[in-house]
Amino acid sequence: MSTKITATALARDAKEFLAFKRAMGVGYQRAEFVLDSFVRFVRDQYGECSAPLERVVTEWTARIEGRKAVTVGNEFGVVRQLCLFRRRSDPHCFVPDHAVAPVKESTFVPYIFSREEVLALLDAATQHEGRSMWGAMLRALTLVMYCTGMRLGEAVRLHMVDVDLRRAILTVQRSKGRSRILAIRDDLAEELREYIRHREKVLTTSGADDPTTLFIRLDGSTLTVHAASNALRCLLRELGLKPQRGRSGARPYELRHAFAVHRLTAWAEEGADVHAKLPWLSAYLGHQNVLGTEVYLKATPQLLQLASERFEQHSRRKRRLR
Repeated sequence: MSTKITATALARDAKEFLAFKRAMGVGYQRAEFVLDSFVRFVRDQYGECSAPLERVVTEWTARIEGRKAVTVGNEFGVVRQLCLFRRRSDPHCFVPDHAVAPVKESTFVPYIFSREEVLALLDAATQHEGRSMWGAMLRALTLVMYCTGMRLGEAVRLHMVDVDLRRAILTVQRSKGRSRILAIRDDLAEELREYIRHREKVLTTSGADDPTTLFIRLDGSTLTVHAASNALRCLLRELGLKPQRGRSGARPYELRHAFAVHRLTAWAEEGADVHAKLPWLSAYLGHQNVLGTEVYLKATPQLLQLASERFEQHSRRKRRLR
């Protein structure tokens, strides 16, 4: 017998499911958005009439034509988890098969800045003069993102207490549920010392109280993620690395990808065991596990070529030993 549900019952179950997940320490903010969408769909389609859960899930998954498979798969996973939760109280509750949305891995290929493009972006940031965005600040922000692989939000939210230039470490506070300490090179530490001297002058000139955040605007106020993202995107458009309109092309987030790929490439060129290094890079980037870092192994032809050459050298040595 098929499982039947109503929008009201589904909303109640979704609320209990979210409370259950959060009691275990899972934020589930994105999942809440997905479940709200699912409940609204059921209410719009069926009102308060009961409907077969199997049909509802299938219709909801296919409600928008042409969506990316990974997006459908991620949303479907949340709804399937809800169905599994409902089975706790109803052993016969329908649970959709994974075949409804089989693709789980993203096919998105990030844009990887070349070193020349990073230098061009850094030069453009240094020369920028705006009403609130200023060159020294954008230069330091760009350097922090590229030299540490920080996410834009992590870099923008750094506070002065998170910066220990004597020991050359930066502390990322509670990002993605955890904090991490990042060692930095001496040249980046020196760049940050120079920026902090400029920062003190900006605060003196503006007469503003120190907001305690590392990155500030010309009026002395705290830099926001939105403002930083807009400024960096404008620089990318000016350099021709991003179209004048639309969301395609390079993004500020790509500095994180460039850091990872350039670091892996340097290790490969040094002859290091790249796979053995992955856990270190994963921890530095703040990934939940090493699987999130492995995607960078296939990010550039250069890295693949190095891997191919290493494998060929290894094969030749084995043939000579026979």
